Amino acid sequence: MNYIKKNELFELRDFLILWSTQSVSQLGSSMTAFALTLWLYEKTGSSLSTAALTICSYAPYVLMSIFAGALTDRWNKKKTMLCCDMFAVICTIIVFVLFRADCLAVWHLYVLNAVSGLMNTVQQPASEVAMTLIISEKYYQKTSGLRSLSGALISILNPLIATALYAFAGPGGVIAVDVGSFIAAFTALLFFIKIPENKSDKRESACSLAKEGLLFLKENPLIMTLILFMSGVNLIASAFDAVLPGYVIPNLKGGVSVLGIVTSCSGIAMVIGSLAASVLPKPKNRVKVIYRTMLFSLGTENFLLAFSREPVLWCIGQVIGWILVPVMNANLDVILRTTIPVKLQGRVYACRNTLQFFTIPIGLFFGGFMVDHVCEPFMSEYGGLSILKTFFGTGKGSGAALMMFILGVSGSFICIMTGRKLKKYQYNEK
Repeated sequence: MNYIKKNELFELRDFLILWSTQSVSQLGSSMTAFALTLWLYEKTGSSLSTAALTICSYAPYVLMSIFAGALTDRWNKKKTMLCCDMFAVICTIIVFVLFRADCLAVWHLYVLNAVSGLMNTVQQPASEVAMTLIISEKYYQKTSGLRSLSGALISILNPLIATALYAFAGPGGVIAVDVGSFIAAFTALLFFIKIPENKSDKRESACSLAKEGLLFLKENPLIMTLILFMSGVNLIASAFDAVLPGYVIPNLKGGVSVLGIVTSCSGIAMVIGSLAASVLPKPKNRVKVIYRTMLFSLGTENFLLAFSREPVLWCIGQVIGWILVPVMNANLDVILRTTIPVKLQGRVYACRNTLQFFTIPIGLFFGGFMVDHVCEPFMSEYGGLSILKTFFGTGKGSGAALMMFILGVSGSFICIMTGRKLKKYQYNEK
């Protein structure tokens, strides 16, 4: 193999098994999330109600991460991941049973997504530390590229497979595939993967441990600034995710199948970007790579979708917006793993999760609310004006186009201002 040399296969054995099986499970989970989004939009026709589905997953994740991650530094990483995965799949099975019994209601999805999000709150930092423990530092950039690659493939396959299965067997068929993928990943983790323990000797309370994570970030302003920058990026990106269905589905040239294709294009772009991130040499300045790639992404995709009416251009916009994301992720991942001591990574990653991802539910709500209650009513009343009609079109979906323009301006501003601030910090890689 040219991509991973034969002698590296042995050194990366545990990582490759964990990465591949967990990726299959994540594909199943993503397919279920996509199918339930389609089901909910069919029921409500509201961008805000579909965005609320993801909000319920992220709200407990954001609120509890700072404490849960501190605890994972003391817990057995493998057992933590297995228990959390088990609880999450139980929630999925409950959705399946309710759907088959024709009792599935919108509030059921919100509650179960919240429980699943709570499990992910504990599982995610445990998984991050586990990756550090089973990967040699010299493979950080390569393995980060592989993880981005699997995420990209999931982005491609998830909407396509989910849409096809949804049309053929409904949400129940998609959920059944999800459960099967979980069984494969759970079995691999339980029997074939050994994760070294790096358990903390300390027995302080979760609050004390979380405080240590926050103190580390306070003493490392470069890491804190990067995390806050990514929270701004996540705000724009999550708002975009809430807006996209309301933009594509009601469009005359759009629809559910087109939404699946457009969504898959982001995955295609990430495959290319992930391969590039895995083979590119070490950059001279990782910090510059992070904010410049995001400026390119946020400063092009939103504007292209806002002003275009053709699915081909929407696909091109997705490719442009996502192709450099894996490159950014790889450089950010290297900075974090080489800067944060392993014994502190659980609590610091947990603090990172709270600070970096708290904007996702806000962005989802903001994007859905703005489309349903501000931009669509505005375009309905004033969309006849020639300048608005030229830029954003007419009818349902034109308000979503206006919102994408707003997101493009906001995202570019965040990247430019953060780039100026980051210039005063220096990162010296070992």
